[in-house]
Formats: sequence, C-alpha cells, structure tokens
Amino acid sequence: MADRESLAAAVDGAWGWFDAAMDESAPAPDPAPFDAAVADALGDAAENLVVTLADGVATIELRRPDKHNAISYAMWRAFAHLMPVLAADDEVEVVLLRGSSGGPFSAGADIAEFRTLRSDPEGARRYGEAVEAGERAIIDFPKPTIALIEGFAIGGGTQLAVACDLRVCGEGSRFGVTPAKLGIVYALGSTERLVETVGAAWARWILLTGELLDASTAQRIGLVHEVVGDAEVAARAHEVARTVASRAQVSLRGGKAMVHRVVTGQLDEDDEVRAIYEHSWASAEYAEGVAAFLAKRAPDFPAARGR
Repeated sequence: MADRESLAAAVDGAWGWFDAAMDESAPAPDPAPFDAAVADALGDAAENLVVTLADGVATIELRRPDKHNAISYAMWRAFAHLMPVLAADDEVEVVLLRGSSGGPFSAGADIAEFRTLRSDPEGARRYGEAVEAGERAIIDFPKPTIALIEGFAIGGGTQLAVACDLRVCGEGSRFGVTPAKLGIVYALGSTERLVETVGAAWARWILLTGELLDASTAQRIGLVHEVVGDAEVAARAHEVARTVASRAQVSLRGGKAMVHRVVTGQLDEDDEVRAIYEHSWASAEYAEGVAAFLAKRAPDFPAARGR
C-alpha cells in the first residue's frame, strides 16, 4: 500500500515557478524557499534561462539572442537541476519551452565551448553526461511540455524540441541534427527519442545526411505536430498550452506515464499501473468530470484542483 501511495504522490507530483514579474523598483524581499531553489538550480545559467508563470503555464525561455540561443554547458546542467525544482510546486500545470521572442529556437550546443570543455576524451564524456542529464530531465518531466519553435532549431535545438511532448513551429522553421558535421556521435538516449518520434527510417536520414528539414517535412514525418504562420507561433503555442492546462491533470499525467510504458515495452498492468488508475478514481478531477457530464456542462478542472 505504501508503494502505491508513493507512486500516486509521484504521479501527482508538484511543480514550481520563478516569479520574474517582481516590481524591480521595490526593495527585493528575502527570497522565498522556492525562489532560492530556482536560483540555485539555474546557477551560472541564470541570465540565459528565464522562468515565468501565468495561468498554470510555466515558460522556460532560452535567452542568448547574441548567440542564436545556443545552449551552453551551464544551461544543459541547469535543466537537470531546474526541472525537479519545477516538479516541486503544483501551481505549474504545463511547461512551455521557447527561444527568445521572435526566434530562433536554438542554434544548438555552444560549439565555441568545445575547444575548452570538450578538448579531450574526459572533457567530452563530462560534457555529454551534462547534455544527457538535461535532456532526460525534460523527457521525464511528469506533466505536459510544449516546444514553441520560432525560426530554426538545429542540433541541440532539435534535441530539446524533441524532448518535449508537443511541438508547434512556424512555416519558416528549419530542423536538423548535425553530429555528422562535427565528427561526434549522437548519444544513444537521444537517438532513441528521435527514433520514437520520427521512426527509424527518417532517423537514419536525419543522422546520416545532416541536412536541414523544412517545416512541412518536419510535420509530415512527425517531428512537429503543427505548423502555423511565422507570426502566429507564439499565440498558437500559448493557446495549446492553455487548452492543455484546462484539462484534467490527473488524466494528462497518467496518460503521459502510459505512453512512456508503451514505447519502452512495459505492457503489463502491474501494481504501478493499477496505482495510477486508483489515483485518478479518487481524484477531485474525476468527481468534477462525472458531475459535469451528468449536469451537461463543461467541467472546470482547474477549480476542482484548487486553482
């Protein structure tokens, strides 16, 4: 029973957010425990990863416009620390990942660091571990994640976007995974995610040619879910995020967990699966959904969960 309760608590695990809307003209108060945790998680990447929250949607913005939002070693490391901190506060219901306003999403890893941080095999191993940990933290995040893609997403940019559950891009967006142009090997975990997303045939094309894909091709092969006009990307991605935030979170988290089990071959309805079911049956959102159906009205899941 204790194991089931622990699993239910994990599935219902909370999130957090960083209040970036503070009035800068007012004296800064002592940081709250959450603020301190976020600041500690961001570390050296605090200037390049900006976290905000509105209506249950937490936005993580890559903010290095002078470097086309290239992802530094510090940023990769920060993702691994930031996502668990966000998972500790139930105010956040969806995470939106984007580049700086207007794009691009990201030019990928900061290649300028390779001469120093990846200058020998040990450095390359350490760098690769940081990338893997950051990517895995996004993939394993228990609530929905959405990539808002303006402009291009190259290399690590595509890698970050693919780590998210849903992806919306503009008609002018371009994508590519380009280790073949650098003489490095795409990590096994990243390759697994790419194959899961576009299939083995297209994963081979992407990795073996290193060529960029346009938005229409990306949508056709499943790399992105929706393509809209370049000026409409932010509005549409936020609309999708609000829609997702309005749904029953117990269903979204449980559904995400079920998809993960299917793609990893865990098809037995074991105690963990039954605990997810039981957690939903006992939730306020389930009660609200049934009541709304019987009353022939739209359910108000945010109100049911106390938002």
